[in-house]
Amino acid sequence: MFTVQWKETALKSIEKLDNSISSRIFKKIEELKEGFTGKDIKCLKGEKDTYRLRVGDYRVIFELRGNLITILIIGHRKNIYEKF
Repeated sequence: MFTVQWKETALKSIEKLDNSISSRIFKKIEELKEGFTGKDIKCLKGEKDTYRLRVGDYRVIFELRGNLITILIIGHRKNIYEKF
């Protein structure tokens, strides 16, 4: 079981999205609390504890340290990596 912590930048970026998209993202993040099996998660190159979760055309960038998941930023796949 994992604990989820949100950074301010992630909260601001999810507020800008449509309700249908943000609800899908919240659902996927809630599923992360149970574990990572069966999820579309990849480790980011050059980053030790940083991962990305794919939710349609959107990406959730997060850090994993022990049992703590810190949501760093959320955005569209075409420009999320520029912001990070």
